[in-house]
Amino acid sequence: MSNRVVIGLLGPALDRGAGPDRWSQWRPTVSLCQHEELLISRIELIHDPRYSALVDVVAEDIRSVSPETQVRLNRMTFRDPWDFEEVYGKLHDFARKYEFDTEHEDYLIHVTTGTHVAQICLFLLTESRHLPGRLIQSSPPKRRSSGSPGNYAIIDLDLSRYDRIASRFDTEQREGTTFLKAGIETRNPAFNRMIDEIEHVAIHSSAPMLLTGPTGAGKSSLARRVFDLKKLRHGITGRFVEVNCATIRGDGAMSALFGHKRGAFTGAARDRAGLLREADAGLLFLDEVGELGIDEQAMLLRAVEEKRFFPVGGDREVESDFQLICGTNRDLGESVRSGAFRDDLLARINMWSFEMPGLAARREDIEPNIRYELLRLTDATGRRYQFNKEAFAKFLSFSMAADSRWCGNFRDLNAAIARMATMSPTGRFTTEVVDREIDRLRMSWRMLTTPTDGPDASAIEALIGERLDDIDEFDRVQLVHVVAVCRDSRSLSDAGRRLFGATRKRRKIANDADRLRKYLARFGLDWASVVRDVNS
Repeated sequence: MSNRVVIGLLGPALDRGAGPDRWSQWRPTVSLCQHEELLISRIELIHDPRYSALVDVVAEDIRSVSPETQVRLNRMTFRDPWDFEEVYGKLHDFARKYEFDTEHEDYLIHVTTGTHVAQICLFLLTESRHLPGRLIQSSPPKRRSSGSPGNYAIIDLDLSRYDRIASRFDTEQREGTTFLKAGIETRNPAFNRMIDEIEHVAIHSSAPMLLTGPTGAGKSSLARRVFDLKKLRHGITGRFVEVNCATIRGDGAMSALFGHKRGAFTGAARDRAGLLREADAGLLFLDEVGELGIDEQAMLLRAVEEKRFFPVGGDREVESDFQLICGTNRDLGESVRSGAFRDDLLARINMWSFEMPGLAARREDIEPNIRYELLRLTDATGRRYQFNKEAFAKFLSFSMAADSRWCGNFRDLNAAIARMATMSPTGRFTTEVVDREIDRLRMSWRMLTTPTDGPDASAIEALIGERLDDIDEFDRVQLVHVVAVCRDSRSLSDAGRRLFGATRKRRKIANDADRLRKYLARFGLDWASVVRDVNS
């Protein structure tokens, strides 16, 4: 059974008592330790130093009635115990610094003593999970001089019953959302709505989460910040374990993920716990989960559902209770249809699915991300880096242009800032430095996006056959380019965003995928037929 810990304030009025007569009085803090069915391992008693004599008496009386209860004293000075801002601030600091061990200890927050302001603050901090416990409220016996310990009630907070109180945490929710965005004031409405939902899910659910999107869109960074947020809110106690599934393909994948027993195979000189065990009580991030083999997928499904699995070469199951986030730049639905991914595993990890847009789809967020990268670079090096006015305008104009591909997404942007910093020994980015970086980015994008064996007229003929003769040469050239972009994109939506990047910014509602679908239909084509050769 978990150790029971009570956190409460000394009550200068209610807890007061002197001489033998004090035992006939109801004193909330002492009386709480007199209930035989309420075994308290430790009491964290917060007190003002002005009442040091009283706290010594109370602590000694607790030891006399409950020798098994450890009394730990916590000094806290309130200039004005009725000042809400001061009291909340100091109790909030206490909660942030206290080393909670929710795996081994059960916390009860005593809200009977202290001023009404302090009681409200304790309630709010418990409801927000800064104090990860339940409320306990004690009350006197009908006859206060009877010597009875009175009564107590343990209260589990249910947010759905306290809508007005829950509204007080709007500010904290915004802080959690900003935390997930690394403090970047992003402007893309769809992205901001998605982050709001992820923040809510991260705090209120331990179900698996699936992050999709192109390479460099920030899936790994977001997974790490989800973990940090859950840790901050006492929703998780273990480690963050990140695995790039593309790097553990083959025979070593099973051992890396699930561990092995000594002698399980040649070279297994000692036991290995495996990454799933390392993530016990923590968060496991499986990046590029679509690269896992079918056998690993089967074992992962059981580990997610039952929290149990066999290490390689082991005859005894091991346990690991981890929370799971998966990331992929693949279309897992297509992988299921092709037999490369298990449909039951996809159904299990797809409880909460979020698509991370690439940088080209969030051009309004480029400027705040540039400023963020400059601040991060300054923090890392101790030297201040900044653009001059003309250089910043030029780089921002280039960055937000419709033909700027940002193939590597935020990795491209991070690398660009780092390169310009290297070429700016004074810390100031000039137009000359920006010009060279723009040329470098354009060259790298051409290398990545120019098809070496892309569709020419003969490839188009293979797609539409004799109907090619009915297509004007102008339309034929355009169709060649559209097919090239489709085959270079990971999805219909991605291809649509690339092809209609300029006009989509002028539309209130942009359905690029539908627009591309209708364009292909003009020539009797659909997405599946265009990319079939690439995916086969």
